[in-house]
Amino acid sequence: MNLPFFQVDAFAPAPLTGNPAAVMPLERWLPDAQLQAIAAENNLSETAFTVPLEGGEADYHLRWFTPTTEVDMCGHATLAAGHILLTGAAVRFRTRSGILSVERNGELLRLSLPASRIEVAEAPDALAALGVEGQVHRGSGGNGAVIVPLADEAAVRAVRPDFTALRRIDSLVMVTACGEAADVASRVFAAYHGIDEDPVTGSAHAALVPLWAERLGRTRFSAAQVGPRSGELECELAGDRVLLSGRCWTVIEGSFQL
Repeated sequence: MNLPFFQVDAFAPAPLTGNPAAVMPLERWLPDAQLQAIAAENNLSETAFTVPLEGGEADYHLRWFTPTTEVDMCGHATLAAGHILLTGAAVRFRTRSGILSVERNGELLRLSLPASRIEVAEAPDALAALGVEGQVHRGSGGNGAVIVPLADEAAVRAVRPDFTALRRIDSLVMVTACGEAADVASRVFAAYHGIDEDPVTGSAHAALVPLWAERLGRTRFSAAQVGPRSGELECELAGDRVLLSGRCWTVIEGSFQL
């Protein structure tokens, strides 16, 4: 059995930047264990599997797998799937996190996600694992979000987490600050999901955008993840939705043979 395979760099200003995702359009669902094994074989932060839907509120059913588990939300792999499957003005996906859409936004693609609710919280385990001090914010929905704002981008870049400790925290854990080249800088750790540091994380920005919209006093701004492999996003808070725009590049196209 030959399955179509695409590797796409998402939220990437150029090929070989941003966050790579595998996109595998299927005609029908394979067994879950096989989907997980394929994602492990791909060994990327996410593999997006899609199956067409006829009529109704979405064009495709979309699921995301890391090398170790299925997740509730993945932004960059959704943008990548839109990049591969978009034929008109927009494409809609039915997912664990509701209906997500990707549409053209000039030269960019724009992803619509549900915005997280943000509240101040206690998370001493996350602070200890990150090796930082600060006020903690939690975001609901998606894969969960523990957010620690820091003084500046240099402090964000300097964080050296204890990944063993982070693997015990069942949420995305992130540090963020006002950026240098972009309005907002962040790093996102997804150790619980099998990814120590994710290069560019759409689901994390479902929480980061509402937080920074309040802090900056505006609903539109630029963002960058500033880990070892960086990426760029244009962000907008539109009511109860977060809109994330970026570029995608197909870097590998072929077939997966089973």
